[in-house]
Amino acid sequence: MRILVAGASGFLGTRLTDLLRTEGHEVVRLVRRPAHGADEVRWDPGAGQLDPASLAEVAAVINLSGANISERRWSGGFKDVLRSSRVDTTATLARAIAGLPAPQRPRVLLNGSAIGWYGDTGDRPVEEDAPAGDGFMADLCRVWEAATAPAEQAGVRVVRLRSGLPLDRADGFLKPQLLPYRLGIAGKFGNGRQWIPWISIADWLAAVSFLLARDDIAGAVNVVGPAPVTNAEFTRTLGRALNRPTVMPVPGIALRILLGEMSIEALRSLRVLPGVLNRAGFRFAHPDLGGALQAALKRE
Repeated sequence: MRILVAGASGFLGTRLTDLLRTEGHEVVRLVRRPAHGADEVRWDPGAGQLDPASLAEVAAVINLSGANISERRWSGGFKDVLRSSRVDTTATLARAIAGLPAPQRPRVLLNGSAIGWYGDTGDRPVEEDAPAGDGFMADLCRVWEAATAPAEQAGVRVVRLRSGLPLDRADGFLKPQLLPYRLGIAGKFGNGRQWIPWISIADWLAAVSFLLARDDIAGAVNVVGPAPVTNAEFTRTLGRALNRPTVMPVPGIALRILLGEMSIEALRSLRVLPGVLNRAGFRFAHPDLGGALQAALKRE
């Protein structure tokens, strides 16, 4: 299958591109610089520019574009970057797909989204049918997902990947936590009762591959593990995996000073379950947090 990938140079995109090629797919990367070779296509999502002809022989499009939300404090300007890097890329792709004659359109668009859609769920477990919550990330996810509408209205299968927190020691949610644990200065965030929707990197990749092949699945899909845990339990489990103490909790006020508005999202509780994946028969390689952390840290 010929697959066009946006965001192929990021944390998840790099790993997904490697997996797809291993599975025998032909991967073409969207890039913002001049293309180097037949496996790259240049585009300018900020200007809404993508030659529809570059999609004509593509069976699937996967869009993982988006600036890293934890890259820096959320100033007004950076929030604009977070929004445009997701919404503009999605809108550009969806319009280009819809602009093709029906026989030439890709069969599926797998588009990034996030569990931030749900806002703060407290202790209430939620699946894909739950409405959008409140806050910056929920608002962002709402317009991000809405930007796929042209492709969906053109009859293309659209899957919105509401990703949780993939666990990989080299990047993402886990990497910045390792140093404090090694130094023995780690602990729960705030009261520790907020739920964390983790997923192993292997299961995230396998789930995307699974969704690519399942023509019967469309709409929102929670790409999270089957057993979310509280922040306190995550802290204890990671401490055991690293054989390090976890006796220095980080007060909520300290997070607010360090992170600013982003601390609101860091302290949200997201008890999100993979309803669609479970009902579709997807099998998790790492259904429990301990096993997922062992896999993530195996080269430590």
